[in-house]
Amino acid sequence: MTSFASQVFVRVDKFCRPLPIVLNTFLVFSITAEVSYLVLVEAPLEADQKKTVWSAFWKAFHLLVQYFMLGNICWNALLFLRTSPSIKGVFLGVEGMGQGWRYCYTCETHTPPRCSHCYDCKVCVLRRDHHCVFFGQCVGFRNYRYFLSCLFFMWSGLLYATLMNAEVFIVILKEGVTMHSILLLIIPWIMLGFISLVTAQAFAFAFIADTCVVGFLLVSAFFFFHLVLMFRGQTTREWYSTRRPYNLGLRGNLRHTLGLRWYLCWLCPLIPSPLPGDGINFQVTGLLEPTR
Repeated sequence: MTSFASQVFVRVDKFCRPLPIVLNTFLVFSITAEVSYLVLVEAPLEADQKKTVWSAFWKAFHLLVQYFMLGNICWNALLFLRTSPSIKGVFLGVEGMGQGWRYCYTCETHTPPRCSHCYDCKVCVLRRDHHCVFFGQCVGFRNYRYFLSCLFFMWSGLLYATLMNAEVFIVILKEGVTMHSILLLIIPWIMLGFISLVTAQAFAFAFIADTCVVGFLLVSAFFFFHLVLMFRGQTTREWYSTRRPYNLGLRGNLRHTLGLRWYLCWLCPLIPSPLPGDGINFQVTGLLEPTR
């Protein structure tokens, strides 16, 4: 019985692991399609502007901007998933062990400072920050650049989509602040159950507009939190303990997180930006012991 339950758990776990990636992909492309529709069909807002030269230029510009952001989101996410942050294939050089090194009984090896074991990835990760449930992989030394760049373009894209969907909120509220408009704005999926109260098109626009707002707030929290961590030279684990032993100053922290071309690499994931360190040895500038 126990063996059967274990097999079921393994299969369910294997099935559920890619679900966050599938859901994120669906939402990203749904939002892009909806905003493209708003640009191509609904905009400009004034009827007398729809056939002007400015209208064609406006549409081309906005389509270029949104697909530039979409391309960066997808490419950074792909490189993040394909770049392993683990210790697999890394020569740790245990003969040079010093303060901060630990022994991982699961991986049966000594691990350097800022490296910890992830029980979801089942391996130790160099400069482990956290395990990202949305991507199903750890954020570590080698893939942090792609993670942060993906967050940046997701934040930018959701801000753009939220502004573009402002007209949706205006149209819904034109009928007045009624129970129908409030429910359609806050919980459109409940309104869909009442076919006579809302059309499928109104539901789709309201649902995506709500998703943009909620997603923007959520991604903003993650993005600005990790910006603060990067500026301070910390990982999430070190933030919990208030330690800042590896703070190299603003420029030094940017170089060790984003690479030597930190000022350019965020524009495109294909811009090479080699990291100055090896993920094993770090310059210590403060106390290694936690203060709480």
